[in-house]
Amino acid sequence: MTAVMDKMLENGIALAERVRDIKVSFIVRISEDAAARKKAGEDIISLGTGEPDFDTPDFAKAAAKAAIDRGETKYTANSGTAELKTAIVAEYARKGMAIETGNVIASAGAKQVLFNAFMATLDPGDEVIIPAPYWTSYVDIVTICGGVPVVVTTRGDNGFVLSPEQLERAITPRTRWVLINSPSNPSGAAYDGDQMRALLPVLQRRPGVGLMSDEIYEHLVYDDFKFVSALEALPELSGRILVINGVSKAYAMTGWRLGYGIGPKVLISAMSVVQGQATSAPSSISQAAAVGALTGPRDILAERRDDFMRRRDLIVSGLNAIDGIACANPRGAFYVFPDCSGLLGRTTPDGERIGTDMELCQYYLRAAGVAVVPGTVFGAPGHFRISYAYAQSALEKGLDRIAVASAALV
Repeated sequence: MTAVMDKMLENGIALAERVRDIKVSFIVRISEDAAARKKAGEDIISLGTGEPDFDTPDFAKAAAKAAIDRGETKYTANSGTAELKTAIVAEYARKGMAIETGNVIASAGAKQVLFNAFMATLDPGDEVIIPAPYWTSYVDIVTICGGVPVVVTTRGDNGFVLSPEQLERAITPRTRWVLINSPSNPSGAAYDGDQMRALLPVLQRRPGVGLMSDEIYEHLVYDDFKFVSALEALPELSGRILVINGVSKAYAMTGWRLGYGIGPKVLISAMSVVQGQATSAPSSISQAAAVGALTGPRDILAERRDDFMRRRDLIVSGLNAIDGIACANPRGAFYVFPDCSGLLGRTTPDGERIGTDMELCQYYLRAAGVAVVPGTVFGAPGHFRISYAYAQSALEKGLDRIAVASAALV
């Protein structure tokens, strides 16, 4: 009884153990804080949110409008419409991967695909290997679903890529999944074909371990880097690979909340059971818009990728010109993840010692009016994340302010 009373809310409702220590994403909190400051009249530049500043393509919006006009506003099949699944199958066929509609589930965002998969496969105490730096929601979703996140710290000098030796050491009899994100949020790191193939021998020796590959940024890769899907690189493991993807990033459709998963039919079926008891199918109109996006003109993908690459080059060059900051050139996504350890230990003009990346980011917000996200929340202290999915003018102004604030540290 005492244990229950200890976790009672003011209205007498007790919280479940699995959510008591989980809070709203730190990234969301930073963005909301920055928005509140701007609304209060402060001059704030927010570079914290991973949301493209482009509009949803007209051809995707037209597909949604046409669906409304046709009266397609009812429930759809629980795992997605036949039209959307067919479009996804065709999308992967163009890339040389043969899947069937039974291998596909459509969900209300890529995050729900992850949630469905972990709810369908994790028993209490089962482990999920997550390389750090990682997207903040990974750890929390695993925890809510009863699993145990096993965080493996990757190295910047190795491109923040999980090595086979690290994977070998992290696997235990309780391991159920390895979760990779390529290209990555927050670092922009990505696995090339050789780096992906290097994991194969380790996974072949562990037949009970699945590979979950979050590929939501696949169309945003730069220079000569060639994106490779886990399904393409590791066909030997296709029976235990789940790919997570969607239209939110490449097509600037974050608010449409449409993601999809590709995996073995037995897993997709179990995920559909979970989804059926949570949300049921995603919005019929969002699914129609996604069909429009996936079957529409593809030149827009290259145009937007090139625009992001120009912004990346601007932000990397500007950060590397600041004493105490070192920023690698990311392979993909729209984030940079500079090492700020050279600034830690310095003192602000007010005499405050900056000892951590969290304190540095608080200083940037307070002294420079720039909101960025500390690396600690991604499992990588000594870094911070900047999203360059913002207008060039905002990036230039933010860089200038960060440079001035950094130079003021002694």
